[in-house]
Amino acid sequence: MTNSTLLLPQYHKYLNGAPVPFSRRTRRNSEFCLVVLVFISLTIICFGAVFYLPEFKATYGGTINNVYKHIQNAGPELLLPAHGNSRHDGVLEDPHAAWDKQALEAKIDEDYSDKRKVLERPDTGNSMKRHISSNSSFIHGAESIVEHVETSQTYENSELRQRRNKVKEMMKHGWDNYVKYAWGKNELKPVSKRDHSGSVFGSSSMGATIVDSLDTLLIMGLHDEYKLGRDWVANNFTLENVRIDISVFETNIRFIGGFLTCYAMTGDTIFRDKAEYIAKKLLPAFQTPTGIPYSLVNLKTGNSKNYLWASGGSSILSEFGTLHLEFVYLSDITGNDIYKQKVDHIRQFVRSLDRPNGLYPNFLNPITGKWGQRHVSLGGLGDSFYEYLLKAYIQSNGKDLIARDMFDDAMASVMDNLVQTSSSGLTYLADMRFDRLEHKMDHLSCFAGGMFALAGETLGSDASKHYTDLGASLTETCHVSYDKTATKLGPEAFRFTDNYEAVAVRGTEKYNILRPETVESYFVLWRLTHDNKYREWGWEAVQAFEKHCRVSGGYSGIKDVYQIDSSKDDVQQSYFFAETLKYLYLLFSDDNVIPLDKWVFNSEAHPLPVIERNSQYRMHQ
Repeated sequence: MTNSTLLLPQYHKYLNGAPVPFSRRTRRNSEFCLVVLVFISLTIICFGAVFYLPEFKATYGGTINNVYKHIQNAGPELLLPAHGNSRHDGVLEDPHAAWDKQALEAKIDEDYSDKRKVLERPDTGNSMKRHISSNSSFIHGAESIVEHVETSQTYENSELRQRRNKVKEMMKHGWDNYVKYAWGKNELKPVSKRDHSGSVFGSSSMGATIVDSLDTLLIMGLHDEYKLGRDWVANNFTLENVRIDISVFETNIRFIGGFLTCYAMTGDTIFRDKAEYIAKKLLPAFQTPTGIPYSLVNLKTGNSKNYLWASGGSSILSEFGTLHLEFVYLSDITGNDIYKQKVDHIRQFVRSLDRPNGLYPNFLNPITGKWGQRHVSLGGLGDSFYEYLLKAYIQSNGKDLIARDMFDDAMASVMDNLVQTSSSGLTYLADMRFDRLEHKMDHLSCFAGGMFALAGETLGSDASKHYTDLGASLTETCHVSYDKTATKLGPEAFRFTDNYEAVAVRGTEKYNILRPETVESYFVLWRLTHDNKYREWGWEAVQAFEKHCRVSGGYSGIKDVYQIDSSKDDVQQSYFFAETLKYLYLLFSDDNVIPLDKWVFNSEAHPLPVIERNSQYRMHQ
């Protein structure tokens, strides 16, 4: 049925009792008039509706002249969608690509001026746009975390970009599920899809995953997710309702460290203030006869104590020795010297003690000031004490000579006593108990490959070459421990015997809980050597995590790395975001993204600025 049939039904008039049809002329005139009326009505309705839309009227003034000018200037975008969306075919936009144009502009400026190669910290809204894509302009005080990007990055390897984007997608998958199922809680159980109440911070709503993730989200360009986390910190983070004993060490590296990094990167004072708020809560733990802090503090009462299992209630070397970076930086940005005084006293006290075989035992009694059980390790209980000696020297821009001397002295004893070589030539770090070696290396010890390599690069001492070679050898051993498993993920610990090398022998050593130490060393060795094998090893780890740890609700550790179908432990560790995925992302990124001469990573992979080298240090005035 046509429109004319609807408008002009075929009927007849009667004249003198006989039906007489309309004349052809009369019918044509009627049809024409109706068609014109319909056209005019539709035109009025359409244009009237457009002019009176509230957003159209508010934007263009609602006048015909303004509308005409808008249409005239619209060009092809009037009918075609504009480019520049943050997603293309469902793929997240790579922030590196957004910086390519700015890199070219920076290169031009560099060629025709005497400016520094390092871009200065932006302090206006316009300069911020040079570093952060336009869809993230809401970030409070956000600034570039990339010092500068060489123009060659415009043409970077597409495979490298794909790998980096894969790690970014992993971060998004884990974060989104945490937001959905455990928001505000400390960690997620990704299989059960609920919050994990058995974390080191218990069932309290401290948001450990949020705080641990913020700088990684910022580095990856996940600005919507960062803003969500930042707003939670500003509006919800508090320790006033936490009534349990919490770890001074874990709270420092995750919370204080995480907040300090976000402050350095963004200048948002909410992070500086939160970091100091937490540090003040930890100070009662330092009230001991020796100044060596207890391991645990009750945030409600201030009562402090040590673990009963720790060699008769001793404090732990890797815990009281892993406060220096954060507390020194906190004093520098707040002007409150109390934090630096506390950690300087710890160092002075420990330095004054006699050491068996030149080694630092893992336990120290905070009351008597005497060493506890003679257990020495660069794995659990000892590891980050040595790491922080080196990194305090780096953080100070080479001025903390006491830290450097302590590191060199300690490493000389470590190389004499703990560094071992297997029958097949693998280099590993053994533990020592009462002067007897235990030929076991923890996954935690795998950070040492990066530590020794970094020492070889930065110290410039007679031992530098040996440090560099040792770092590469230890990293290769840790890779072998991964390569020997069915899942290509490393075990919690591996042993060296007459029958086994770099293999977990005991059932309690076969699990993998998403730890970062091996990929941390891959990252550091890549940055220092540019040997592509470290990127390939890192990609193997990415694929293994995807195949064996990914579930619909996030990422879970597995209980046996030697079984393809191993059961899951149902915990998505907060450090998987803070450390593992961050190091993997940086492994596939340009060297100028968190450059190692301007940033130093704390034990939770939160990068802190190097004084005098990094304009984002933000010293208190």
